[in-house]
Amino acid sequence: LKNREFVVEACRRFPGRIILGIDAKEGKVAVEGWTEATGADVLEVAKRYEGLGLAALVYTDISRDGMETGVNVPATERLARAVGIPVIASGGVAGIGDVDRLLAVADSGILGVITGKALYTGALDLEEAIRRTKKDVKKVQG
Repeated sequence: LKNREFVVEACRRFPGRIILGIDAKEGKVAVEGWTEATGADVLEVAKRYEGLGLAALVYTDISRDGMETGVNVPATERLARAVGIPVIASGGVAGIGDVDRLLAVADSGILGVITGKALYTGALDLEEAIRRTKKDVKKVQG
C-alpha cells in the first residue's frame, strides 16, 4: 500500500512468484504491523494489483488472527471473486471446519489457508486437513 512501485518492480522481475499480503480489519486495510488503519477498502486496494502477475494474495483478517474464532470465509470469498488473483485465507483458523468451509467455496479463487495457533494447540489435525484438500483437488481435476 505504501510502496506500490516496489511490488510492480518485483512482479516485473519475478513474474508469477510474488505473493502480496493484505491485512485487514472490518474490510479496511491495516499497515505498519497492524497498528495503523488506513481506511482503504480491501477490494479497492486488491484491484490495484490485478494484472501485475502476482502469484496470490494472502488475506489476513487481523481481528481473528491467533484467536481460533474461525476464518472470515465470506470476506475471503468476496475478495477472491472480486479479483483475478488467487487468494490464500489467513487469520482465525479454529479447526477442520474452516478447511471444509473454504473448500466449499474454493471455486471462487481461494487457493489455500495459513494456520498457526490451531496447529500448536491441536485444534486442527494437519493430516486430516491435507487428506481433505487432496481429495477435493482430485475431485476438481477430474
